[in-house]
Amino acid sequence: MSTDSHIDVSEIPQEPLLLTEIPGPRSRELHARRQAVVPPGVHSVMPLYIERAHGSILVDVDGNRIVDVCGGIGVTTIGHTDEAVVAAAREQMGRVTHTLFTMTPYESYVEVAELLAKYFPGEGQAKTLLMNSGAEAVENGVKIARKFTGRPGVAVLEHAYHGRTMLTSSMNFKGAPYAAGYGPRAGDIYKAPNSYPLRDGLSGLEAAARTIAYLEKTAGAEDLACLVVEPVQGEGGFIVPADGYLPALAEWCRANGIVFISDEVQAGLARTGTMFAIEQFGVQPDIVLTAKGIAGGMPLAGITGRAEIMDSSQPGGLGGTFGGNPVSCAAAVAVFNQIENDQLLARAKHIEDVFKGALTDLAAKHEAIADVRGLGAMLAIEIVKPGTLDHDAALVQRVIDRAAQQGVLLLSAGAYGNAIRFLPSLQFTDELIALVVRVLDEAFAAEAA
Repeated sequence: MSTDSHIDVSEIPQEPLLLTEIPGPRSRELHARRQAVVPPGVHSVMPLYIERAHGSILVDVDGNRIVDVCGGIGVTTIGHTDEAVVAAAREQMGRVTHTLFTMTPYESYVEVAELLAKYFPGEGQAKTLLMNSGAEAVENGVKIARKFTGRPGVAVLEHAYHGRTMLTSSMNFKGAPYAAGYGPRAGDIYKAPNSYPLRDGLSGLEAAARTIAYLEKTAGAEDLACLVVEPVQGEGGFIVPADGYLPALAEWCRANGIVFISDEVQAGLARTGTMFAIEQFGVQPDIVLTAKGIAGGMPLAGITGRAEIMDSSQPGGLGGTFGGNPVSCAAAVAVFNQIENDQLLARAKHIEDVFKGALTDLAAKHEAIADVRGLGAMLAIEIVKPGTLDHDAALVQRVIDRAAQQGVLLLSAGAYGNAIRFLPSLQFTDELIALVVRVLDEAFAAEAA
């Protein structure tokens, strides 16, 4: 590990540079050390060991500069080591690192709650519980909905991903690897068909009618505490539902006293071109969940909901030792400021226009690309065997591996590993977009040869 405390990461050029093969010798050495002390269940997609990063570039221990199109799976939305975020966290770390908010509180927790209330996409006054991770956000969202309604049932959608805890892994569409072999799964969870325009051929209203009919038959609306929905599904393949689907579900929830929870752990906080993705569907959720991008790389998660729902829990019923840590909260306040100061909502829409347009042109050249979809800087291409809609996870992996050898870090998605997802920072330049698309073009062409 480098001991040079004077490295200026802001000087990292925002372009790739390959000095060794990928992974390089020092990464391979570290990987061998890691295998002796870290269980294989903690799997890494790419054994590149990162030493520093800035903006959209990772620098590994071999000195290779890698274009990061994954953003820590949506965490570094405003870019790696943003100066304002680092300064805010460093300053707070020199004051107080921990007291436990439920013992002796502090202002930065309140500031984050105020900001989330300001941007809450639902109706009326909002209140927030802060925790550490996306899975904790989902757990507590469900917990609060159950307390508010007095009902046990939890409805989720096919292709959903919500976490790796007992409850959230039980809510996931894909059992393997997240729940397989880990004992009994949580009960009172109902998985309904979703809207998947490429594959179901249904309008939004038709897909919603199918979802509602399934839930009314298998669960009964009167027993459901909540419906948990990702407006743009993340691990499931960045599936964007057909127009009218989410509004119809929200209307059904409202009519039946079911809490509508928007899981924005991956889609939220400016990534899609609005502060929350659900805003683009004309839906006002009862609870919205945030994590990942909210604190610029520091662990933090928010459960923000209508005051009457959030107030239903008794004192002491909510909280956690590290939830809303003051350093993470200080970083989050800086993230909100940067979103406003750098006009990152507009930047996300620009990335969508340029990147999605280039991917659409790419799809016209390569028959294996069946779909280009997503919002803002949350985009994906779905890969199939040409002439069919059969999944081709093997081709996805080969393209990702080829891109890595060109200094571009990509990630798969989809229940069947059938999509390549793009989660660049909102500082991602047009030049980097062009480079990524060129690398993809060359990889698909090589695979088709």
